[in-house]
Amino acid sequence: MIDLWFGIIAFLWTGYFVLEGFDFGVGLLAPFVSRDGDEQRQSLQTIGPVWDGNEVWLITAVGAMFAAFPAWYAGVFSSFYVPVVLVLVGLIMRGVGLEWRGKVTNPVWCDLGIVVGSALPAFLWGAVFANLVLGSALAAVVGGLFTLALCVLHGAVFLALRTDGPVRRRARVAALASGAVTLPLAAVALSGLAFGGGATGTATGTALDAALDARSIPALAAMAALAAAVALIWRRREGWAFAATATAIALTSASVFAELRVAPLDGLTLAEAASGPYTMTMLTWIGLIALPFVLLYQGWTYWVFRKRVSLVH
Repeated sequence: MIDLWFGIIAFLWTGYFVLEGFDFGVGLLAPFVSRDGDEQRQSLQTIGPVWDGNEVWLITAVGAMFAAFPAWYAGVFSSFYVPVVLVLVGLIMRGVGLEWRGKVTNPVWCDLGIVVGSALPAFLWGAVFANLVLGSALAAVVGGLFTLALCVLHGAVFLALRTDGPVRRRARVAALASGAVTLPLAAVALSGLAFGGGATGTATGTALDAALDARSIPALAAMAALAAAVALIWRRREGWAFAATATAIALTSASVFAELRVAPLDGLTLAEAASGPYTMTMLTWIGLIALPFVLLYQGWTYWVFRKRVSLVH
């Protein structure tokens, strides 16, 4: 059950990064791909029905960490208290901006809140997980810049997929421009992730070799997926490009959690960090009952709002 719940937590974090990744990217790009209020509304309407639901993945991931691995939860969130608080501040700013933008006469402060509230989590989550895996301030900065650029690329491709007219054309240009920045950062960050991990634990021998393979293969595959995404957006294949950026994020997350699987924090093993057998059993039954309904409901939501958002004056 320990491995099962570690896999569930990794899945929840990965879902959060994939889904909130394009939310953050759209929030950052909306003022720059829009020329007036109508176009900005068009851009933000692409995430309007889903952004708050996407945040539930974070709540569920953190809650699962707390229930299944309380020592891991305590260690991570106490070690990174300041950046986690700043993430929460950013999410609050973004939520207030999105909810109040249509209710005020001059939405400039709402737009600023959306941009800043999207940038903070996009950068800080990358910095936190890079520091967890690689254990240095430089790695944290590079990891943060990489995830920020990756969210911009992911959001630009999503905008190109979900809009039409001038916004779609500008979003495609933004995707190509952000791809030119993301690919070099990916080469540095993902190479470090593939071959420079090990700060989280002291495993040796077969376990370490297996962890290296488990993180290096998805990290290198993520670089290939990003390159494919840029080529696909150049060919105006927005749907396939979005699938490629989502795959790159998922593979990056898989590489991170493969490293954390060896030792989640400061040499602490999963068995040492885990809750007792009774708690794990109860969590498993709750998860088996609730998780399929949540996934089905969110899948249905995306199906309902799958069409492009058109400009309405």
